[in-house]
Amino acid sequence: MRELLELLEHDARRPVKELAAMLNKSEFEIEDALKKLEANKVIMSYNTLIDWERFGDHNVTSVIEVNVAPQREVGFDAIAERIYRFDEVKSVYLMSGSFDLLVIIEGQSLNKVADFVARRLSTIEGVTSTRSHFMLKAYKKDGTIMDDKENDRRLVMTP
Repeated sequence: MRELLELLEHDARRPVKELAAMLNKSEFEIEDALKKLEANKVIMSYNTLIDWERFGDHNVTSVIEVNVAPQREVGFDAIAERIYRFDEVKSVYLMSGSFDLLVIIEGQSLNKVADFVARRLSTIEGVTSTRSHFMLKAYKKDGTIMDDKENDRRLVMTP
């Protein structure tokens, strides 16, 4: 199962026939495994990594450190759920360290992201503070180098 997941993680478009050959399994075994992994929510979704800037979209991505006052009996979960329900929110993580939640959001402009933080995120009951960081450029995302200009990384030698 692990090998199947690793192959899919790197390229979810691989046909079942190819996966079966690579893993020395039958197509039926691979299809059955995929159905089970999907039913058990081990495979949550199949995503495509898109360079939106190259496509022409120039959205702003922000990473926001959020401190919260945990609620009795539900801890951080209830506040995290309120946050991840917003369409602008792409990811939410519970963190250790100097802040509690890491929230990644996207907006059409710096002003729209700032407005979201000021009016919607920071006003949630239990949110005690936020600190926003704006992503300026992605060099590598989800294991993929975004603009690999050099294939040959050897140092140039001159006489």
